[in-house]
Amino acid sequence: MSTSMQIAQQLPFLRRYARALTGSQQTGDRYAAATLEAILDDRALLSDSLIPKIGLFRAFHTVWQSTGAPVGSDPVDGIEARAQTLLAELTTNTREALLLRALEEFSFEDIAQIIQISVEEAQELVAIAYREMSKSVRGRIQIIEDEPLIALDIKSIVTDMGHEVTGIARTRAEAVALGKRERPDLILADIHLADDSSGVDAVVELLRDSPDTPVIFITAYPERLLTGEKPEPAFLIPKPFDEEQVRSAVSQAMFFASTQTLHA
Repeated sequence: MSTSMQIAQQLPFLRRYARALTGSQQTGDRYAAATLEAILDDRALLSDSLIPKIGLFRAFHTVWQSTGAPVGSDPVDGIEARAQTLLAELTTNTREALLLRALEEFSFEDIAQIIQISVEEAQELVAIAYREMSKSVRGRIQIIEDEPLIALDIKSIVTDMGHEVTGIARTRAEAVALGKRERPDLILADIHLADDSSGVDAVVELLRDSPDTPVIFITAYPERLLTGEKPEPAFLIPKPFDEEQVRSAVSQAMFFASTQTLHA
């Protein structure tokens, strides 16, 4: 397989990472596009000594760092502005390392090559990210999940992080009723629900009333939600998942939450 074809295969995951990093579909896609443009302009950005996926993410970080690694480029105010301020105060490269590790499942050795630091520094950055982010924001989370054991596992993880769970819904109807009764700061939703209804449909209906509520989707096929059509989720957790992935995604999403009930 040619390098260009391998890059094309990894592009949906770069877009997922860029969106989680910036908290915005528009901004994330803009950085992904800028990375491709930079590679076309300078093929040397893809080192022959690296596998294409690592080379692609490393090229992204070259572009990202050259622009000062901004949290976001669109004017914001209120709670969202405070969240952006919190992000800016995090230790340099901590969020990047955490997302590369937990969301994209890179090894610490891979992260070291992507960010161009030592393996030990990569490990420390991830540890620092968890410590700093867990202290910054907490809120109310709605879980939409039809598998009882998975739902309880997710609930245990987020409550251990200091968040409150408003409830667990197993169907679209339950999810909509719960979300309207107990407005969440974050929705964590499965795709396929107990009665063959859609978690995506439930989220779309809930967002009509609260369009700024961040959403994390859980799916075995994250690339199916990265089609290039709008809207697309900024946060995805692949199945099967582990605790680190959930903690990372929840922390990232909470940073970009813009509901008035969030508190420090």
